[in-house]
Amino acid sequence: MASTPQLVSSGSDADQRYAKFDERKRKRMESNRESAKRSRMKKQQRLEELSSETTQLQNQNSICRGKIESVERNYRAIDAENNVLRAQLAELTERLNSLNSLTQFWADTTGFPVDIPEIPDTLLEPWQLPCPIQPITASDMFQF
Repeated sequence: MASTPQLVSSGSDADQRYAKFDERKRKRMESNRESAKRSRMKKQQRLEELSSETTQLQNQNSICRGKIESVERNYRAIDAENNVLRAQLAELTERLNSLNSLTQFWADTTGFPVDIPEIPDTLLEPWQLPCPIQPITASDMFQF
């Protein structure tokens, strides 16, 4: 019988291979742990940044809401004042028309010529003012 060469490795070779394998595995596991730790730290840092940004945006939102509410209150107050002024204008215009009618009646009865000026259109239609209208900019609205 022919003898076949057998590769017999000594126990120390196998131990060295296992030791190298174990060392690589240990290094890989440690590297993975460090990578996972860095990943968790980055995630935590990002979470803190987003939380801080959320708080900042909520504060800005609150400030903007306050300004909007203030502008709305001012608008309602001015609108109410405008309504009062419109009612006063209508009443005064009616009074003026009545006085003009009485004056014209008196002039017709007495024979004295009376010059009764016409009521200006700007009083009857105040939205058509003779002066130029100045635009209101957004920056004007938020000045308190």
